[in-house]
Amino acid sequence: MALINIQSAIKRVQQIVRRLDPPHGVEMLTYKRNRGVTIIKIDDETVSIQERGYEEKTLLVEISELGKVLKTIAKKEFPRSRKVRVYQLDSPYCLGIKRKQL
Repeated sequence: MALINIQSAIKRVQQIVRRLDPPHGVEMLTYKRNRGVTIIKIDDETVSIQERGYEEKTLLVEISELGKVLKTIAKKEFPRSRKVRVYQLDSPYCLGIKRKQL
């Protein structure tokens, strides 16, 4: 997917995650694809958020709190970025796929 504005990316990720069937997910990456956030839907009410960048951690969050949590993570992981890349994952096993580095 092309680069999209970070604010619209957060809204779009929320919409996509609500429509997904478990265990599919969404990945937000920086322009260089060296830092990112992965959201994997565990069940209809819970998602797993994995940060890879300045901090390496995994959170379990309810879908109703997803937007609020993504905004705080985006400020931390993408401090100077205005645009991010959004990819849809078919399964959690697609997480290790290397994307082209720029």
